[in-house]
Amino acid sequence: MIIGASMSATTKSLWGMLLGRIFVGTGMGIGPPVAAIYVSEISPAFVRGTFGSFTQIATCLGLMGSLFIGLPAKDIVGWWRVCFWVSTVPAAVLAVCMEFCAESPQWLFKRGRGTEAEAEFEKLLGAAHVKFAIAELSKSDRGDELEAVKFSELLYGRHFKMVFIGSTIFALQQLSGINAVFYFSSTVFKSFGVPSDLANICVGIANLSGSVVAMILMDKLGRKVLLLGSFSGMAVAMGLQVTGASSYASGSGALSLSVGGMLLFVLMFSLGAGPVPSLLLSEILPGRIRAKAMSVCMAVHWVINFFVGLLFLPLLEQIGPIVLYTIFATFCLLAVIFVKRNVVETKGKSLQEIEIALIPPQ
Repeated sequence: MIIGASMSATTKSLWGMLLGRIFVGTGMGIGPPVAAIYVSEISPAFVRGTFGSFTQIATCLGLMGSLFIGLPAKDIVGWWRVCFWVSTVPAAVLAVCMEFCAESPQWLFKRGRGTEAEAEFEKLLGAAHVKFAIAELSKSDRGDELEAVKFSELLYGRHFKMVFIGSTIFALQQLSGINAVFYFSSTVFKSFGVPSDLANICVGIANLSGSVVAMILMDKLGRKVLLLGSFSGMAVAMGLQVTGASSYASGSGALSLSVGGMLLFVLMFSLGAGPVPSLLLSEILPGRIRAKAMSVCMAVHWVINFFVGLLFLPLLEQIGPIVLYTIFATFCLLAVIFVKRNVVETKGKSLQEIEIALIPPQ
């Protein structure tokens, strides 16, 4: 991320910018799944949901920070280069601070480095909890942790169900239209005469507010409840936008329904569909396949994200907002059905308890 942002900040050609974006994109491809896995593996079970929600809140703060940093770009020539330089700062802070963070005891233990795992548990939990934590890890130790995981193992057999659930949740998250809303909200607001800066600020506040509420509720209501409520609310919000775009609403009514529906959509997304999938996957995926399985699921996420962002505006012009928003709402309802039937609750359970419950014996 540091290399890519620096290249983009100093380039004088399109190809330099694109190469910088490739480096940043690679960093972004690695960062989120590793962060989700790391947080789940170092967090005590009773606060794992709360800690996992912090990554979503950090994302919201980053988005809002980038918005405000970019405001002078309209008036100051070359300010966009400053924006890229600024983005190297959090990347550098992350790189330095991780040197002082504990290594994942789960990762150490499954590689046979039990003594080091105990030392890291002592840093994280205190000496009184080390024996219990090691005993929990031993429950799911099946003696195959050091064997290389083949991608073919993720596509069939006893691990397929978890990978399928994770990939489908991420696919439905993106097919709900959330990133189309994030990418093009200012365009939609602008069509109603709302300034793009104000629109982006409102979207950012809605996203941050929902993420804070999700953090508070994650370990109280549980992951499944938040997902069901979130996708249901998103379907309702899309319904409001469909009504706002229809001939039944006009003038101020259409403005209220469209803008209100979009803000409600972002708010409901941030309550569950945003923060829960990464956390849930890092919990339900067995330790042995967690890294590769998470990478497969995140690949599905980014591929569908790409196509939704690429096709949103052309589809909006070709089939109109009513049909397109109805499609998004349908995917939200499909997500409700899928979560209801396939997602298990992980609230308050250790990763070892979840793994033993979900993985059928060989």
